[in-house]
Amino acid sequence: MSITRRKFLNSNGRLLLGASTALLVPVPLFSFHPQKKVSANEKIRIGLIGAKNMGFGNLENALKQPGVECIGLCDVDETILAQRSADVEKIQGKAPIKYKDFRKLLENKDIDAVIIGTPDHWHCLPFVYACEMGKDIYVEKPLANSIAECDIMVQATRKYNRVVQVGQQQRSGNHFKSAIDFIKAGKIGQLRKVNSWGNFNYGIGRIKVPDTQVPAGVDFEQWLGPAPMRSFNAGRFHGSWRMFWDYGGGLMTDWGVHLLDMALWAKDITTCPLSVSAAGGNFSFPTHDHETFDTMDVTYQLKDFTINWQHTAGVQQGPYGRAYGLAFVGNDATLVINRDTWELFPVYDDENKKFKAASVEKRTGVDSHEDHMKDFLACIKSGKEPACTIENGRLVALYAHMGNIALRTQSRLVWNEASNNFGDNAAANALITPVYRKPWVLPKL
Repeated sequence: MSITRRKFLNSNGRLLLGASTALLVPVPLFSFHPQKKVSANEKIRIGLIGAKNMGFGNLENALKQPGVECIGLCDVDETILAQRSADVEKIQGKAPIKYKDFRKLLENKDIDAVIIGTPDHWHCLPFVYACEMGKDIYVEKPLANSIAECDIMVQATRKYNRVVQVGQQQRSGNHFKSAIDFIKAGKIGQLRKVNSWGNFNYGIGRIKVPDTQVPAGVDFEQWLGPAPMRSFNAGRFHGSWRMFWDYGGGLMTDWGVHLLDMALWAKDITTCPLSVSAAGGNFSFPTHDHETFDTMDVTYQLKDFTINWQHTAGVQQGPYGRAYGLAFVGNDATLVINRDTWELFPVYDDENKKFKAASVEKRTGVDSHEDHMKDFLACIKSGKEPACTIENGRLVALYAHMGNIALRTQSRLVWNEASNNFGDNAAANALITPVYRKPWVLPKL
């Protein structure tokens, strides 16, 4: 695609300029011309948006593969940008172009694909723009920070025919796949419920600190983007932003997405739950700064089984001696799994004096981040659907958001598929679509 900076900034007068030159327009932003498909023998040229943590980890996995080059990095923090640029140069022998504005990165017609590793509230806008610019996308989970944004991202993917991998990497690993195959083969008997949990210290946020001036080199206005204007506070910034509703959904959307995804995969669920109920609150650690819940239990009612989620932030232990994991409870056995291991706990049959399921050797897992990236890169060249499609990313994000919304509104939720809302539950419906801060505008397709 050929588009000049002047065309980008004017685009038939559709862009809105703010006092700090932040800008956004309703979709479509560009006249779309499909970017040519990367052939099997061509190098894949990648740009990274959001370079501090998982985004850079994803990029490192991409650069481990032959025929991949990073030609652009974007971050609103100059310190992070300089550090990651030096890291990339060390890996590939060539420094990438540095950007502080993702829109400038997306102008680069040489970039074939982008990795979006920003805070959750900054997933939707770069994603839609990248689709319009003909880029393929690896986007971190959860897919977005709201249900409405998830829907928009699915629409953009299909409208512009992009390859999209959502960063739910367990879909690409043999460890979880072997457990899911075991369950689907009927080896635990009828699956009746799935219990999942994630107990981590970071869920309580950081110790409260006063507001300060914005650190040198940080474009905080751009970091906030469509979120409400707030003063700068280190407790809401790098590493702890997800504990505040404007930017993330706490442990529910961070770990809940990964584990609920496995619960849904066990029965290939593609629909929303029949109902969602939740209990919990912020009961502990008053010296720490967080809005998302430190204590939470959620129940998802499905047609013939239930899924349960629970977390107790600040207490890194849980059922079966695991701080996080899932227990697939069947009539014949319970399969317990996390990323490290999975093992079987057969049910004893009192009548026949034997176990209902045969014992199996404890299985050991390996990290699947690199496999997930390999799958994405292969799909860019083949055009096939990746391991975690945009629709799957949307579905599990909806489950996680529904859990939070149920507790935030103190209500039992019932999703209305026809109207794409919670029926007459006005309080819950008000949390479906975010209100973007001007001049940013929620995309419309």
